[in-house]
Amino acid sequence: MDPWFWGRAPRRARASARQWLYAVAPVIVTVLVLPIALTGQSAPAWPPATLRDTGLYADWSSKTVAADNLPFSPQYPLWSDGAVKTRWLHIPKGRFIDGSDPDLWKFPVGTRLWKEFRFGARAETRFIERTRAGWQFATYVWNADESDAVLASEEGIRQSVPIRDGINHAIPSRVDCRVCHEAGATRVLGVTALQLSPDRDPNAPHAEQPPPGAVDLTTLAARGLLRGLPARVTANPPRIVASTPTSRAALGYLHGNCGGCHTGAGELRSLAFALNYTLNRADGEAAPALLTAVGQLSRFKVPAADDTVERVCAGKPDKSVLVARMASRHPLVQMPPLGTRIVDEEAVSLIRRWIAEDLGSREPVPSASQENR
Repeated sequence: MDPWFWGRAPRRARASARQWLYAVAPVIVTVLVLPIALTGQSAPAWPPATLRDTGLYADWSSKTVAADNLPFSPQYPLWSDGAVKTRWLHIPKGRFIDGSDPDLWKFPVGTRLWKEFRFGARAETRFIERTRAGWQFATYVWNADESDAVLASEEGIRQSVPIRDGINHAIPSRVDCRVCHEAGATRVLGVTALQLSPDRDPNAPHAEQPPPGAVDLTTLAARGLLRGLPARVTANPPRIVASTPTSRAALGYLHGNCGGCHTGAGELRSLAFALNYTLNRADGEAAPALLTAVGQLSRFKVPAADDTVERVCAGKPDKSVLVARMASRHPLVQMPPLGTRIVDEEAVSLIRRWIAEDLGSREPVPSASQENR
């Protein structure tokens, strides 16, 4: 307080000011000092040093997952060199996901997600949290006897556990995580209206059996953890509309494995190339992959294949850049560029069949009346 005030102000005003100061001082001390006294720091450290500090497990020794961390399984899983993956979602008590835009869910501060990778034994667990400062990413590396999982370095680990034939798993760097999760409008890639639809695609490559107690679109809404869904989504669970099961599975694979980056927006906007399957489309409008890939010239030149110039050449998988890049693990050619060291042969076979048979017969564009049937 200005010394002038104490010297010149009326006695009654000075007394009132003292009373106010005495009243608020304990509050100020409590707010500013107590957290430091209790934790030794002014704010919780991020990222936590070990996986056990992230809140995934209620009991570490038995690896019992906390009851409020909900298992889920996307219907079109991301290919990760054959890893067996388990996932959990945590929504803070009293909060919920805003699903009013079915293509762009909004998650509350405090949302947490974990994804565990196994190649026989546990290899790593990835952790995402929405903090007040934004989305944060971390990866935890399991030791050989699975007694601990510690924070990986920001640079990641290029040679982790063996997968097969002398090929080792790569644990991503913090930058790698951001490259994938921040390429599009949403930071959470596997928790969407389409991915959690109870109308699951039985032909999805590497389709997973949802674990016991897994949540989906319906159960999240029933628990009040997901609100604002449009009536058309609640009345008819979303699904990919296509003329054949092969087309549905192919578009779903591209959505789950390529559509996180190739959205036609963000840093890749200039490519005008979208492989995500959007639910918000004009009546009668085809899926983005059909509009931006089929018959569209590619800027990428495939080595030793000079005549492969279209992203997807209808009826001709051998002339399609998409197939060439999926089937390669050359670092300058492969797609996706990160997160995999082994070609997904099942997916390549599916995409080849889709291009040769479905697109070769000039698949009709689904009508608006078919959407979300």
